[in-house]
Amino acid sequence: MIPPAAYIDDSRTLERAVERLAREPRIACDTESNSMHAYRGTTCLIQVSTPAEDLLIDPLAIADISALGAILADPAIEKVFHAAEYDLICLKRDFDFDVLTIFDTMAAARVCGYQRVGLGNMLEDLLGVRHSKKHQTADWGQRPLPESARRYAQIDTHYLLALRAALYNELRAASRLEEAREYIADMTRFELKSQEFDPEGFWQLIRPNSLNRGQTAVLRELYILRDELAKSLDHPPPRLISNKTLLQLVKRQPRSVKQLYAIRGLPAWLVRQSGDEIIEAVRHGASSRLPVTRPAPEPIPPPIVERYIALHSWRREMAKSRGVESDVIISRRALWDIARRNPASVADLGNICGLGPWRRNTYGADLVAIVKGCN
Repeated sequence: MIPPAAYIDDSRTLERAVERLAREPRIACDTESNSMHAYRGTTCLIQVSTPAEDLLIDPLAIADISALGAILADPAIEKVFHAAEYDLICLKRDFDFDVLTIFDTMAAARVCGYQRVGLGNMLEDLLGVRHSKKHQTADWGQRPLPESARRYAQIDTHYLLALRAALYNELRAASRLEEAREYIADMTRFELKSQEFDPEGFWQLIRPNSLNRGQTAVLRELYILRDELAKSLDHPPPRLISNKTLLQLVKRQPRSVKQLYAIRGLPAWLVRQSGDEIIEAVRHGASSRLPVTRPAPEPIPPPIVERYIALHSWRREMAKSRGVESDVIISRRALWDIARRNPASVADLGNICGLGPWRRNTYGADLVAIVKGCN
């Protein structure tokens, strides 16, 4: 039986924990946020494990957790995550923490060729540990946290160091460590996006030519209203009114609040509270004379498309022969960059994001030959 994790909710206890962490060569890390329960999600819990202890750090209770940032930024301490990208985004967004020296067990598993790479699957398949994900959608902003939620959060990092060791040994035995390091670097590279609402984001909900001009205007009005309502209620917009329900409203265009009750997926309590606003948004969109046109993408020259198709086919075959997913070989973004650059030599492949030294040395000659074959 695993001893309960230490729950840290004051700065002095955090400082003592950080002193211990500073002596570790590697630590396991994870975060939990309330993004499924709030308009703007925030990091509500940070889990850290070492071979000796499991820590649950409560950033909602501690005014300043910057001491932890020094540990995460220390390049001498390896930080082990599973599917690190979202955790890294949260840590940067909420605390301005930079995390250096990362080992991502999900990325490592994909390089090894595993198909079931969720944490629960990996723990069961490699370590024989069962880990229920029933708290995956919990509201981590609630306080006090139930004991079952604390236990769930603890398990998320308790076995990560053992999982890392198993995958590291497998990568080393297959001479894939250098490839894994490069792939992990790619998987943990991110750009912090603006959290400001984009009123033109509704275009992402529409399949080409699925709505006429009038319906598109109605969707835009409803999309903007949904964000306003969600913000006032501190609720994630898609969980307040799903995209599918928005499109139902667009297609049916109800003319009265009574008709809203027949819209599947539209909460009755929301109809009672904001039905008049929804009907007004539909009416305003339907009568709009404003031009509503989809932004036209810049056309891609046919020679670039031809090179990309050839590179994409090569990637598929290479992935099949390796027994891994295609993006482990090289990302689609990198393929497009190669197709646009039209390299004449391996030297011309430098500074392409997602095409680091290992990939250039391993695949560079093939990539250049494929491009030349299209010219």
